[in-house]
Amino acid sequence: VGYPLDTVKVRIQTEPKYTGLWHCIRDTYRHERVWGFYRGLSLPVCTTSLVSSVSFGTYRHCLAQICRFRYGSADAKPAKVDITLSGCASGLVRVFLTSPTEVAKVRLQTQTHAQTGTQRRPSASWPAAAPPLCPAPTRPDPGPKYRGPLHCLATVAREEGLRGLYKGSSALLLRDGHSFATYFLSYAILCEWLTPAGHSQPDVAGVLVAGGCAGVLAWAVATPMDVIKSRLQADGQGPQRYRGLLHCLLSSVRHEGPRVMFKGLALNCCRAFPVNMVVFVAYEAVLRL
Repeated sequence: VGYPLDTVKVRIQTEPKYTGLWHCIRDTYRHERVWGFYRGLSLPVCTTSLVSSVSFGTYRHCLAQICRFRYGSADAKPAKVDITLSGCASGLVRVFLTSPTEVAKVRLQTQTHAQTGTQRRPSASWPAAAPPLCPAPTRPDPGPKYRGPLHCLATVAREEGLRGLYKGSSALLLRDGHSFATYFLSYAILCEWLTPAGHSQPDVAGVLVAGGCAGVLAWAVATPMDVIKSRLQADGQGPQRYRGLLHCLLSSVRHEGPRVMFKGLALNCCRAFPVNMVVFVAYEAVLRL
């Protein structure tokens, strides 16, 4: 459900030609129809369960170990700093799993109709000329560079080596470390506020609100590095534009202004609220089981 918004977000972040959300949606639909919004979907669908289990499992395990070390019991009530450290560890561990899949996803999402080898049409402003007696041979359409997620990963590994699969991982580390710390900390604080008097946990409505708000806050702090991450990972389908994280950051701000760091923020927040409402309700239900 959220993937089309993610595709639009990545294209807005990486392609300056789009003037806004609706321009990107119209252009994608006009040239690629509905399928254009789902480019690269299969790999995230196959890996999202593993990534989520590792993220939440790392968080719970780190929190239990910290509580056991500091308070003598894994069931002790953690302090806010304990939650922050566990959330940060969860985000950092997640990067090693998600970086290759993010590279494939971003490359496929930004592989638009203009890059699939379509032939140029004659200009409509001039009358059609008579066909030549011996027409020049036309080059066959080479098709898209990446035929799917696995082909994309294999191509990147062959052309750019192992480093290519972890392109943008420095920005991904900076994005996920502090955003997951914010994610779990804000969820814990909001749950505490929304817990009725005399109860130890909030009801379902409280979990829904806390989860949705935690997702929005996490993406609010993650978006600047998300922009840099997307640009670095997309930088491989043509001449290389960026030498690294700092060069990408400075170049983007110099050419497009400071507002470029918040491209896709509204989309991220709109998608994060309903998604994380469901995530945390499922998470709490599974823990109780």
